[in-house]
Amino acid sequence: MTIAPERQTRAWPIVNAEQYEGSRIPSPVPTRRDLPESLWSSDDVLRLNFGPHHPSTHGVLRLIVDLDGEQIRRIKPVIGYLHTGIEKQMEALRWQQGVVVTDRHDYLSPPINNLAYALAVEKLMGVEVPPRAQVLRVIMSELTRLSSHLVWMGTSGLELGAMSMLMYCFRERDTILDMNEEISGFRMHTSYIRPGGVFADATPRFLEMLEEFIGTMPGHVDEYENLLTMNPIWRSRTIGIGRLSPEDAQVLGASGPMIRGSGIAWDLRKTMPYSGYETYDFEVATSNDCDCYGRYLVRIKEMRESVKILRQALDRLPDGPVNVDDRKLLPPPREELETSMEAVIHHFKLFTEGYSVPAGDAYVAVESGRGENGCYIVSDGTHKPRRVKFRSASFVNLQALERMSLNHMVADMIAIIGTADAVLGDVDR
Repeated sequence: MTIAPERQTRAWPIVNAEQYEGSRIPSPVPTRRDLPESLWSSDDVLRLNFGPHHPSTHGVLRLIVDLDGEQIRRIKPVIGYLHTGIEKQMEALRWQQGVVVTDRHDYLSPPINNLAYALAVEKLMGVEVPPRAQVLRVIMSELTRLSSHLVWMGTSGLELGAMSMLMYCFRERDTILDMNEEISGFRMHTSYIRPGGVFADATPRFLEMLEEFIGTMPGHVDEYENLLTMNPIWRSRTIGIGRLSPEDAQVLGASGPMIRGSGIAWDLRKTMPYSGYETYDFEVATSNDCDCYGRYLVRIKEMRESVKILRQALDRLPDGPVNVDDRKLLPPPREELETSMEAVIHHFKLFTEGYSVPAGDAYVAVESGRGENGCYIVSDGTHKPRRVKFRSASFVNLQALERMSLNHMVADMIAIIGTADAVLGDVDR
């Protein structure tokens, strides 16, 4: 029986037939990765569309992957399947209305998004919020960081076979959402942090819930570690997978657990402190492993440090107002409307026109669960922004996917995509 010419197997030389590091395949894996490009043809590469309809890409990320057998030779991310248009939309909204929109691009970090925007507006206006508001902002930011890391760990564990992690992590996340509802009225999109302060003061029940959470959360983190840290399946799927050297992390602009997992102690709460973070005692979590496992260890350590910050914030929470005393920025108390015509005028102007921000531009960056979340605003002196632009950690961290995936097996892409922890609504705004 003769084989058709087009179906004959080409005799390629086997180069570097060593066992692939991290592979679960017991025999050596032949590879052609060291052959010069001139010896390759398009017929020798399988081009695979990984997503957008794939469980690990959640319908909003497409990766064009070139494969040599099961080995990754090239990756091209394709974004834009979840274009929100938030930045352009904010140009048509008054300054105070923009707070609601900032909740939604990184939907796992709404208060932190609020904070970046509020700090940028306050920078242009020369406003300093009261001490109690500063502490409440730190509390909400750290609760949000914990919630974000819990979503990452639960979903990443689910995708790599540790299915029970989702139930464990979402148990504590639900507690955080309950606290969000208690202090703001909303579980996810709180719009709590606003220019000039915060939406409302903490209720006694919120403080009781926070006290209980701080007491129990360290034990829950111990549970996560008992389930994952020495788990042989988790370790085999993450150790040595998705390596990103410190040099590559810097060149690619990575931030958050991505760069700290490569051994670089870059955390905006320490390096460029805001909201009084310089007064809190905490450590910057790093790992020299430079792989998916190292980034997991970083997030575990960050969760413990966030609990430490929450403990300090609750102990030092001062009395006093939670908003600036400026009737041109925030509405007057209800009781003043019955006795002061000036208060009525300010109330009417705020709710019909909004406040104006001095002409100029400002950039402020804060540390989210994914890394540097920056907000750049341009004002022309009116009651609406001229331009709003967010520096998204999710967008920048996606650049590292190809570098982390090169020469890995296609099955490792699940762990590598997960370790970037990108929120696709935050990528294309």
